[in-house]
Amino acid sequence: MILIFIVLIIGLSGGKGPDRQLSAGKVEIRKVGSQYVLYKDGEPDFIKGAVGWSFLDELAESGANSLRGSHRSLDVAHKLGLTVLVNLPMGAERNGFNYDDAEEVKNQYNRVKQIVEDNRDHPAVLMWAIGNELDHIPGNLDYNLKMWDAVNDIAGMIRETDPNHPVMTVTGYGKLEKLKDIIERCPNLDLLGINAYASIVDIPGWLREYNWNKPYAVTEWGPSGWWEVPRTKQGVVIEETSSQKAKAYRERYENVILADPWCVGSYVFLWTTNRQERTHTWFNMFHDSLRTETIEVMHYMWTGSWPANLAPRIDSLTINGKDALDNIELAPNSINTAQVFVTDPENDDLNVKWELLPEPEKFGSYAGQGETKPKAVTGFIKSEQTSSIEFQVPAPSGVNYRLFVYVYDGHGNVGVANIPFYVRDQ
Repeated sequence: MILIFIVLIIGLSGGKGPDRQLSAGKVEIRKVGSQYVLYKDGEPDFIKGAVGWSFLDELAESGANSLRGSHRSLDVAHKLGLTVLVNLPMGAERNGFNYDDAEEVKNQYNRVKQIVEDNRDHPAVLMWAIGNELDHIPGNLDYNLKMWDAVNDIAGMIRETDPNHPVMTVTGYGKLEKLKDIIERCPNLDLLGINAYASIVDIPGWLREYNWNKPYAVTEWGPSGWWEVPRTKQGVVIEETSSQKAKAYRERYENVILADPWCVGSYVFLWTTNRQERTHTWFNMFHDSLRTETIEVMHYMWTGSWPANLAPRIDSLTINGKDALDNIELAPNSINTAQVFVTDPENDDLNVKWELLPEPEKFGSYAGQGETKPKAVTGFIKSEQTSSIEFQVPAPSGVNYRLFVYVYDGHGNVGVANIPFYVRDQ
């Protein structure tokens, strides 16, 4: 889905910056018994990483050791003690790239080669990732097999140009038979990068079913994706609360990433704030630049200890006593009650804010591209208590809305939840 926007780190200097140290170490993957182990400079180095372009100081302070980003992020990552899985830009058929055009493929090869040659000696380079989900075309259309040939040619070039850093391509979890094509057409790959959300639990079985015999890294993972969750009768996707997401992060990390001996580590998604994809809270591990519960879970997974102050825990959010799975329908202009059930581990004084947004009617065809947060409804709150409000439904019928709640603890942490409802004449 996502790495297209990593190139937005335009403020970061590239691999030829003035602070560059031309002393890249050797990274390799060895098979030790039945386990694959990543070694950096001769020492085991399990990847504890994130996808993102902001809050990198907090990423390092949380115990991470790597970042998935562009070559433009190498210098800043190195200063923070982080390595980088370097995303190499590849044209995707979903964006109009034509793998039948030999000249276009050749030019792409040369562009990628230049990036590798310019940055191969940077000490922050960990591995190279050739493209992101090149196999995915919205509508579940078939890809051009020549795309894998182009990936393999570039992988072969990287192995010759830079034998010190492994090379992968990144796929999503879908069209599972594609693994046969990758095995047949991409022998130059050292490992596979896989993006998966709720389906992450199926990765180990998938690889073994199709006889994959190399290691892998989970290059993007996090909450359940909007394509994986229940929907209302009107087709509106139901988002997990920040506490539900935190629970899923821990379970998926422990049960797959740490448990599968073929996995050499992962990059959690998404280490940033307020990026819109279906909602402005779905994939972000920060909200309004404050930490959600997912941050502290990864801090614990990476370091073995919890932060000093923890985020508010949201048990549930209801409207008139109903939750999102109850397909809530409200009459235009009616007055209703919303309540959030929340606790705080340190019993901090909590500040609760509410926001009402119409559900977007158009969505990006891929990874939320082009989506923007809808304009909020104003003046909908009629009365407010500590953790509940009386609110008035907007007048037009036939419209889907989401009521958001944000719970702040005053110590840099926030709990987030939302509940959809449909406006219908009663």
